[in-house]
Amino acid sequence: MTRLDVVWFEEVDKEDIPLVGGKGANLGEMTGATLAIPYGFIVTSSAYYYFLEKAGLKVPIGELLKKLNHKDPDNLHKIATSIRALIVSASVPDELAHSIAQYYEQLYQKEKKIKGLASLPIKLKAVYDPPLVAVRSSATAEDLPDASFAGQQETYLNIQGEASVIEHVKECWASLFTDRAVFYRAEKGFDHFKVGLAAVVQRMVQSEKSGIMFTVDPVTNDKNVIVIEAIFGLGEYIVRGKVTPDQYLVDKKSMNIVKKKIATQDVQFIKKGRNTVEARMSKSIGGRQKITNELIVRIAELGKKIEKHYYFPQDIEWAVEKGEVFITQSRPITTLEPNNEHSSADMTTSQKVLLEGDAASPGIATGAVVQLLSPKEIRKIHTGDILVAKQTNPDYVPAMKRASAIVTEHGGRTSHAAIVSRELGIPCIVGAENAMRILKKGSVVTVNGSTGKIYSGKVAMQQEVHAHTKFRTKTHIYLNVGEPDRVDELAKMPVDGVGLLRAEFMIANIGEHPKSLLKRGKG
Repeated sequence: MTRLDVVWFEEVDKEDIPLVGGKGANLGEMTGATLAIPYGFIVTSSAYYYFLEKAGLKVPIGELLKKLNHKDPDNLHKIATSIRALIVSASVPDELAHSIAQYYEQLYQKEKKIKGLASLPIKLKAVYDPPLVAVRSSATAEDLPDASFAGQQETYLNIQGEASVIEHVKECWASLFTDRAVFYRAEKGFDHFKVGLAAVVQRMVQSEKSGIMFTVDPVTNDKNVIVIEAIFGLGEYIVRGKVTPDQYLVDKKSMNIVKKKIATQDVQFIKKGRNTVEARMSKSIGGRQKITNELIVRIAELGKKIEKHYYFPQDIEWAVEKGEVFITQSRPITTLEPNNEHSSADMTTSQKVLLEGDAASPGIATGAVVQLLSPKEIRKIHTGDILVAKQTNPDYVPAMKRASAIVTEHGGRTSHAAIVSRELGIPCIVGAENAMRILKKGSVVTVNGSTGKIYSGKVAMQQEVHAHTKFRTKTHIYLNVGEPDRVDELAKMPVDGVGLLRAEFMIANIGEHPKSLLKRGKG
């Protein structure tokens, strides 16, 4: 048993992603920078690998993965479910369980010491009897540029007691093999055993208000504004896209609020007793501005400080408890790409505007409307369809990859649908109220993800492409290519050619072992 199986936040920083994952490394980095971070500890990825080894799980998991065809939803579900069952049913080694329990017991005294407090405020001390914590997964590849896992692993809220914490750490480990996570890794070409998972155990903030902040506009790539989205209650519903948040734009230089869009929130996710529940809200309360102007500016200033610390645009989760702002996570924005060209389209048309929502991912696409009521219906989506849903979650990802555009009734620019659409490079409109009623099944529509408008039928457009000037350099620049379906997009980049073909990624996309192809004469 080594010390590095469990560590306090301040013992790690942004260089420790292989040990504590992106989430854990960033929480450690921000704790060291004396930002307002709810305190905690991390069960490291080395503990995860130690668990797999001691429980004898690597061989049976490996055998199951050999049978995986991630393009087949039934096969994917069967394999992933079997792997999770193996992990959940295995016992955590005694010495590791004892270490986790010790750190949990010391959480209150340790936070007092690290924050230099004689005693924690009574409002916080109450949650330490025993501590209420969030147990959050932190994958070692989760927040790396061009590899956004967009919520592939799980978060568990209001966990209390040593046994429950240990059990939920194990649940986090198992969540590395949900259907969506296995699909995502296979699609990205990640080795399943090289993506480790740490579990963050963090004092629970009982958020009265919460949200997400981008220090660069994620849709327009405008570096001069900070985008803040806010809701009432715990932050899970903004990430899931369950509700449409308020949106505030703050000028980064003057710190003036330059734009507000107030949404009506009909439900919130709150703590009730020891559980978290959904509570309905009246229109009069749900339609209010979620946070004051003063709080908007305070949160924006924190975002500016964090971006300066990392020297890179950040995607930041925040929460407000009794007027105090806490940062619960910060990670690099993984969907910002330097565009070598941009396009503008003349949408002057006689075609009817059916619906308008919030532009969440730029681009224009035409296709047939397919409505999905749940992830169980993802087989309905065929290549080129327009996916319409109330909101999406990671279970929708296989269908999202086939869609030409995505429209959701709820959610904001920081919802799952918006983030994944930007990563996939397809148009997305969120917060399009009544989309499931207005956009008829099978009807052909045109989605403009740059303006938030949805048109009836196919819209003829005059498109202008403005290429950026290409500067010649003595050093040639070549691409590594691993996804054949992106070659048209990659060909537009200002590079000199292809330097490396990642054959292993291409073979992984085929879904069949090379020896099987050779045996059938397909080599």
